[in-house]
Amino acid sequence: MRFWGQDFDVTVNVSDWVALERQISSRLRAGDGFSLATINLDHLVKLRQDQRFRDAYAAQDLVVADGNPIVWMSKLAGRPVSLIPGSDAILPLVRIAAAHGKTLALVGSTDDTLAAAKTYLEREVPGTRIVATLAPPMGFDPTGASADAVLEALIASRADIAFLALGAPKQELFAAYGRGKLDHVGFISIGAGLDFFSGAQVRAPGWVRAIAMEWLWRALSQPARLIPRYARCFAILPVELAHALKLRCAQVPTRTAPEGE
Repeated sequence: MRFWGQDFDVTVNVSDWVALERQISSRLRAGDGFSLATINLDHLVKLRQDQRFRDAYAAQDLVVADGNPIVWMSKLAGRPVSLIPGSDAILPLVRIAAAHGKTLALVGSTDDTLAAAKTYLEREVPGTRIVATLAPPMGFDPTGASADAVLEALIASRADIAFLALGAPKQELFAAYGRGKLDHVGFISIGAGLDFFSGAQVRAPGWVRAIAMEWLWRALSQPARLIPRYARCFAILPVELAHALKLRCAQVPTRTAPEGE
């Protein structure tokens, strides 16, 4: 599934959970690094506004669909992908890392949140080895000297995978920057996922997520910050729906050759 604007073109190239596990496991077995981004409507808004963000997305190895609107538009386009929210992907990816004997680092948020998330993950997934928890200071530059300091800490800790809870666009910018410096480390952008594990934020109940209304739950919990964000997301939906329809119409049916041809 492709999403595009005047200056960018982003492809969801990991279609479902099986493909995600296959991709990550293959890279871990080979000792190869990677960067994983989780695209949603808010990212599509930011892609329209920020050239650095567009460059960072272009550098991502793996992109999954984070958000029901992305999934719905993929179905409308006739190129369906599965919903893989960054928050929901953490535990499965930690299990894959543990099965391959890989070490983890948690980057972002606060020291207290990271400590609580570390305790939670090590309790929930036997064999988990979190070798670093790094909370960058305010004003963190994802491609500057402070980013280099985090990369040096990752090298010192011998982390194989770094979960990035820095928020967009910082986490994607840092993932692209780090990917270019450390070709053996996997960088996974997860947004607020660690906050949910630590209790710093309360996630919507399962039944709310099941009816695709988590966005409303979040908006009501933080209206001043999130209502303007969601308004900007809704504003781009008509254009993105038109793009999805254009993709559907552009598909050429596969011709079946008659017998004997």
